[in-house]
Amino acid sequence: MTSTPPRSTARQHSPAPRGLWSRNFRLYFIARSIATLGDSMLPVAQSAGLLLHGYGAGAIGVVMASYTACFAGLVILGGVIADRFDARKLMIGADVVRLGTMSLAAALFVAGHVVLWEMCVLAAASGAAAAMFQPGVASTVPRVARDVQGANGILRTAESLAFLAGPALAGLLVAFVSPGGVIAVDAATFAASAVCLLLLRLPPAALSDEEKPPSTFRADLVEGWREFRSRTWMWSVILVWMVYMITVIGPLTPLAAVEIIPSHGIRAYGLVQSAFGAGTALGALLAIRVRSEHPLRAGSTALFGTALFPASIGAHLPVPAMAGCVLIAGVCSSYWGVNWATSVQTQVSGDILNRIHAYEVAGSVATVPFGQALAGPASGLFGTPHVLLAGGVITVLAATVLLSIPAVRNLVRAQAGRAGEDGRKSR
Repeated sequence: MTSTPPRSTARQHSPAPRGLWSRNFRLYFIARSIATLGDSMLPVAQSAGLLLHGYGAGAIGVVMASYTACFAGLVILGGVIADRFDARKLMIGADVVRLGTMSLAAALFVAGHVVLWEMCVLAAASGAAAAMFQPGVASTVPRVARDVQGANGILRTAESLAFLAGPALAGLLVAFVSPGGVIAVDAATFAASAVCLLLLRLPPAALSDEEKPPSTFRADLVEGWREFRSRTWMWSVILVWMVYMITVIGPLTPLAAVEIIPSHGIRAYGLVQSAFGAGTALGALLAIRVRSEHPLRAGSTALFGTALFPASIGAHLPVPAMAGCVLIAGVCSSYWGVNWATSVQTQVSGDILNRIHAYEVAGSVATVPFGQALAGPASGLFGTPHVLLAGGVITVLAATVLLSIPAVRNLVRAQAGRAGEDGRKSR
């Protein structure tokens, strides 16, 4: 670890002037909820549109990979830019870019002019814009809501409901309108998000542009890495999470479909997916009410329950039992997610939060494609049930490792007047 003393982790900006459902939080809630609903509809519309125009699963994967690769590759850059300039303006600009890319994609689908490389370019541009948008999410939540954990719980609940309803809504719209029409709806959600963000009246950030000491882009990038590395509780979680993503989350989605659909049908698979979505919504609501003095200890303990997702499918449980296990896994996963997001947003000062969040997101997302790519070979070598059961075991081991790390286990909830002290003690 660096010998340079890290900054105080106390938030240096003023919280929202009113309660949770202030004007700012309502606008931010609407922006995130609408955009998330559009994002949840896009994969269905995009896949259906490519299939209708003669492309197969490989082409769909290439288009989606174009988005993911640009997002994972550029999100750290987005964190530096967000900290150097105005994160809100960067988020609005990113929404405008995604409005343009999705509008063009919708027009091409409606016109019947669907060329794979063009779809990949548009997906890559959209992923790059998302990489510019995402870092600002971490620093915006504490500025629009005094109750950060409550805000994260509400936002996570809305996100869960959107991903629960979005694919079904997209399926109906594809059947009655067209894939291009659904993509046009997705484009419109970014316009709505940009308008809501434009209407925000945020309190001052940690330092104004005039007060910030002069620095180079490279210096800001290095400083972000140094601050990330100085927080043992953060980088240790990300290291565990990278392994978890490769070995559990990456293979889970494709292997769950392969295991459930041939044996029980597409409806059973939809039921299981819906059970997880419902569980994440319940878990977010639980996180609003149940607040531990040691949030990552509580969240890591909850992670044991997420082992039920891969294990129940690998064990060939009956569909109702499988759905029940996945529901519990969703509750536990969301409870961890809210506690993690709140810890990051409250333990890190506002002037470096965007960069640290970007490093955190990049570390979490970057390994998912490797896990997806290894799912097929691992399934062929060991068998799908064994890979899924191993995912359950690895999940238990990951939660155990997190609880064994003192900096993670002993991190104390940041409170007014104590955040900086708690953060320094937990490094």
